[in-house]
Amino acid sequence: MTDSSETTRPGELPGPDADRWLLVVGMGLAVFMAQLDTSIVTVALPTMEQDLNSSTIVSQWVVLAYLVLVVALTLPAGRWLDGVGERAALLGSVSGFALASVAAGLAPSMPTLIAARVGQGAFAAVLFALIPAVATTAVRPHLRGRAMAVVTTVGPMGAVAGPGIGGLLIELAGWPWIFFVNVPVAVAVVVIARRQLPPGRGLQWPESALAGEVTLFGAAAVAVLLGFTLGASSGPYWLLLTALAIPLLSVWWRTTGSRPVRDLFRIPGIAGPHLALSTEMAAVLLVIFLAPFYLQRVLEVSVATAGLTVLALPAAMTLAAPASGLLADLWGARRTALVGSVLVIAGLALVAPLSPDWTPAALASRFAVIGAGAGLFAAANLTMAMSATPPDRLHTTGATTSLARQLGISLGPALGTAVWTLTGGTGGLRLAVWVAVAMAAVSLLTLAVDRRHRKDQLDDRSGRRTEPVLDQPPR
Repeated sequence: MTDSSETTRPGELPGPDADRWLLVVGMGLAVFMAQLDTSIVTVALPTMEQDLNSSTIVSQWVVLAYLVLVVALTLPAGRWLDGVGERAALLGSVSGFALASVAAGLAPSMPTLIAARVGQGAFAAVLFALIPAVATTAVRPHLRGRAMAVVTTVGPMGAVAGPGIGGLLIELAGWPWIFFVNVPVAVAVVVIARRQLPPGRGLQWPESALAGEVTLFGAAAVAVLLGFTLGASSGPYWLLLTALAIPLLSVWWRTTGSRPVRDLFRIPGIAGPHLALSTEMAAVLLVIFLAPFYLQRVLEVSVATAGLTVLALPAAMTLAAPASGLLADLWGARRTALVGSVLVIAGLALVAPLSPDWTPAALASRFAVIGAGAGLFAAANLTMAMSATPPDRLHTTGATTSLARQLGISLGPALGTAVWTLTGGTGGLRLAVWVAVAMAAVSLLTLAVDRRHRKDQLDDRSGRRTEPVLDQPPR
């Protein structure tokens, strides 16, 4: 096997057995860019409304349009990617995202800006499905956990840093620069991809059947996102709108297009990490969403203090994520994910009392425990899912894990809002946190009974991968 430290000459592609860490870093930058645009626009909405002479009802679609396209296209994109060349898909999606970002920054009206955000969301969906697969194959199997740690560390930093970066750019240069900032990142990713990925196959038009799937997913996404948005602003009864997604997804489940996904979930070791990911993300996001209300209304601290207190969670998550990748490689992905889940449950249980006598520092220390657990869980859980996947299905699993993550991100705040609103007061906040504890416990239980990973698939000494053995070959 070629030594991974072997250097390549300028313009020469790395050998097939080389560990392409520069490519892994490029995937981290790409997911950072795409995640940044999920949150950076929120701080700019009031300025955009004023400059483009729009209303809040219309401007909220600057956020929703991006999210709807991500949810609607991620899974169909994963299936499409399994049949095209990675290099062509990566160069096309990154370049398309950059062009859509420029269009958003130059938009003369709110409808034009929303249309550009649709383009951004479409290309982001391809990136979210593509990045885990590229990072998985960029290094040898016994280093896979560390590669996943790069993606799961740098990516969430984009979502967390979005409001801060957006506020600074608006103050210094104006709101269009929250979109223009994507261009240098995209250029860097394109340069890395051209140096690190072989040409491979080209692109091809998606099958016509995918259009129907996109329509069903898009309609379900609109119902869910509008239900969550209106439920938080206009009352919990709007959450009933999310129920419309059930018949839409049921129709999709019965189509022939869903068959590859159904076959994928029959593979041992695939379903468990997905369910664990959704419930873990829901638990963590529920607490992040409700924490500012407790800090400002119960502890009566300032907005700035509340923000700094909540920041302890993503900060601890970012610090713990690299350790997750290393432990996943050396100790086992499943064990590492289990430890992370236990820490999340412990941290949530420590938060649940929500004493009116706590200081922000006391709450921040509890958030740090949750964040450390979530950081340990993230890379290890993704490593489990990708390692259990046959090589020809990696893009589909990249898409399904992204969709599972988005489901948890949406479900957590919605459940928290419903429980708090129906119960009321500090007691409602406490009950909502205990709901988060229960969801984290489901995640832990899922991992504990997932026998597929009782023994990891990776031979840490030789670096050889034990390919998944299917109970039934996919039809």
